[in-house]
Amino acid sequence: MRFRGESKNIEYKQEVPAKHEKLLKDIIAFSNSSGGRIVVGIADKTGEVVGIGNQNPFKLSDAISDMIFDACEPMIEADIYPGTVKDKTVLYIDVAPGKFRPYYLKSLGKAVSTYVRINGISVPASERKIMELEMEGKRISYDGMPEIGFVYTERDVKKLCRNMRAQALKHCISSEQKVEVKEMTPQKLEDLGILRREGRKTIPTHAFALLSDNKNRNAIIQCARFKGDTRSVFIDRREFDGPIYEQVEEAYKFVLKHINLGADIVGIHTVDVYELPVWSIREMIANAVVHRSYLAESCVQVSVYDNRIEVYSPGTLYDGIDVEQAISGTSRCRNSAIAAAFQYMRIIDKWGTGIPRIIEECKEYRLPEPKFEEFGDGVKATLFRKPKGTRNQVDRGELGSELGSELGSELESELGSELGSELGSELGSEFAELNETRRKILAMIKENKQISIAKMADKLGLSTTAIEKNLTYLKSNGYLIREGKTSSGFWIVTSNQKIKTTDKEPE
Repeated sequence: MRFRGESKNIEYKQEVPAKHEKLLKDIIAFSNSSGGRIVVGIADKTGEVVGIGNQNPFKLSDAISDMIFDACEPMIEADIYPGTVKDKTVLYIDVAPGKFRPYYLKSLGKAVSTYVRINGISVPASERKIMELEMEGKRISYDGMPEIGFVYTERDVKKLCRNMRAQALKHCISSEQKVEVKEMTPQKLEDLGILRREGRKTIPTHAFALLSDNKNRNAIIQCARFKGDTRSVFIDRREFDGPIYEQVEEAYKFVLKHINLGADIVGIHTVDVYELPVWSIREMIANAVVHRSYLAESCVQVSVYDNRIEVYSPGTLYDGIDVEQAISGTSRCRNSAIAAAFQYMRIIDKWGTGIPRIIEECKEYRLPEPKFEEFGDGVKATLFRKPKGTRNQVDRGELGSELGSELGSELESELGSELGSELGSELGSEFAELNETRRKILAMIKENKQISIAKMADKLGLSTTAIEKNLTYLKSNGYLIREGKTSSGFWIVTSNQKIKTTDKEPE
């Protein structure tokens, strides 16, 4: 029996090395990264199971535990236990992501023996990476630290407050939502971590600088459209600087400029629709800006190819989580002040919801599943485009029947059996081009034209922001009309054949 090759989280050792540092550096690297497993008794080059021979596994476990305790700082707790593979005894060393980073060898010191895991290899951490690990260990957010040399003025603070509120209002879809947007004040900036108080002084943080007069030469977004599927030939390229929330918007527009806006057939009607889910594009760019390492000497990159779109974010995933956890919705935020600011401005939803929603949207667009990778010292998200010449053609009659049956079953439990079945059939046929969430929203509004956003969010298990974005889409594209005042108003579900003229996502 042979084991698969080593990876970011797996390391094989044929035996415990005579030079213990060779084993300890992997244990340290796993502690400083997202954890991992070392298997003693597996040939690292071939993956062949050789076992530990006649050695007593329990004595060997104790010896390795003592070795870790004596050599590593801070103390690393590893779970060491024997196992049997193909009638041979092996030893597993499971190392969890450490909470008190950075970990290193006492005898050599932090500067030269702090290891991290990159592309399946344990390597010495750079000075910048050690700084990041120290902040993680102390639970310090870089964006909440003071911006040295940045002069604080009330004028700048008031300007940022106005700009943030303007962004929040811009992303509202109704007067009801606009009423919910509270004034941004210096005190609230302090609560979010964008300003901090030291004694009687108010100090601007890195987040304040990045959201206002951004002078960080690495805090930019580089965008490029390449010819073909490689980086050999540029068709267009732009570089966006300034406040980071403005960069997100400009990069988003750049991508829309370079993807197809085609005509899809819906029954006997033709509608304009982008080839890719535009919410997902914006979310990928916003996530890259929010979660990136601002200590890294590189920038966010957005690359458009014939067959895909890539968004690269500097810095590995934060605080020991891995790609699988991120895909499942686990999120730990490196830049909590920036994330809070983006949430207030309605640029992002709750932490951890972005990647699962991107995957779901791609599924609804019948696109290949997007890819999320951590490699080297960065994270890359990829949306795949359909081959040239393909179109998202939808036959309303055929698809409507299928969706009506499926939607009806789901709505029965949410709206009652008779109404759910009736609305499912009706909406599946009439609005077959919409995704499942939007059809359910129309179903609930048909049942109760004054239903609140909060009620819809509760029924569908989504955030109110997610409901608001879907309502924006439905309203912008003629599926819904809002009548009356905020307190006494109501929604009207329209016949989209009559008034729908364009298929655009809300900005």
